[in-house]
Amino acid sequence: MFIRKTLPNGDNYVDCDSTSSFFMVLNQSYADSTPTTPIFFILSPGANPVKDVEGLARKNGIDPNKYLHQVALGQGQDVVALNKLEIGHKEGHWVMLQNIHLMPSFLKELEKKLDVYATEGSHANFRLYLSADPSKEIPIGILERSIKLTNEPPQGLKANMKRALTFFTKDDFEQMETKVKTILFGLCYFHSVMTERRKFGPKGWNMMYPFSMGDLRDSTTVLNNYMEQNAASGKVPWDDLRYIFGEIMYGGHIVDNFDRRFCAAFLEILMQDTLLDEAELFPFIEGKGINFKCPAPLASFEKYIEYIETEAPGETPLAFGMHPNAEIDFRTNQCVNLFRMLVEL
Repeated sequence: MFIRKTLPNGDNYVDCDSTSSFFMVLNQSYADSTPTTPIFFILSPGANPVKDVEGLARKNGIDPNKYLHQVALGQGQDVVALNKLEIGHKEGHWVMLQNIHLMPSFLKELEKKLDVYATEGSHANFRLYLSADPSKEIPIGILERSIKLTNEPPQGLKANMKRALTFFTKDDFEQMETKVKTILFGLCYFHSVMTERRKFGPKGWNMMYPFSMGDLRDSTTVLNNYMEQNAASGKVPWDDLRYIFGEIMYGGHIVDNFDRRFCAAFLEILMQDTLLDEAELFPFIEGKGINFKCPAPLASFEKYIEYIETEAPGETPLAFGMHPNAEIDFRTNQCVNLFRMLVEL
């Protein structure tokens, strides 16, 4: 709020890529990259940028099977990595070095190599992609010269829902049947609830589960397959969908029995025929004067984004089926962290 109000065009800073998928952000970053400016992925739980890099290669007319060399670093892989770098540098191929934090000794060598390439000049098509978990072992020289990207879940239910929906391309979304779009909207809400509940600590989940966009992607693939199989009958196989979402895709991460029960109960309320008839998405809000309904079928992808933007209420624990007091603890910790950072700065 401070940035929105204080900076000119403050909204642009806060919302810069809230409606862009990770692939769109990567595509924009590619335009800024050069043969001597690598793109560095700082990995978050469940993130896998390999598919996005392969998609980017195809988009730019590069066959990933021939001209994209992937090396997952580990014992003995430094020699392979240096070999691939030489080929890429000379012939204009793309090179992706994964998990570089696992070989800190190799990184000093990599930094020197990049310095040599910068003075020698590389093939114009050469691009280097790096990925690593957050680590103190990565030399500052590599970090300074790279474009750094990370894919953290945004803050708040509304931002999470927008990110979940924009994970799908406009073309893919608009090719879906009306029913599938509505169920997918409900699934994006469910995904947002699952990821956002983590901020409430033990009130949200008994453990910190690594729910990610991969779960949403796989759930949508299953949803599409099931709906195609049942297209003739016109029925939605709710029982199957609930089982797959709640026990396999998202439930696959859950090891605590109470958490598993909660997940199943939430899906039981959400994934049923009422969802197709503008159902109320927030549970247990009778008489609280707050609501968020599943939209009637809308004309376009943009209209769904606009619906979330305009209709979703402000942040409230009621969206998760929790008491408003659940927020006190989380906000207190948030304040403590913010002031600690300010003091350190």
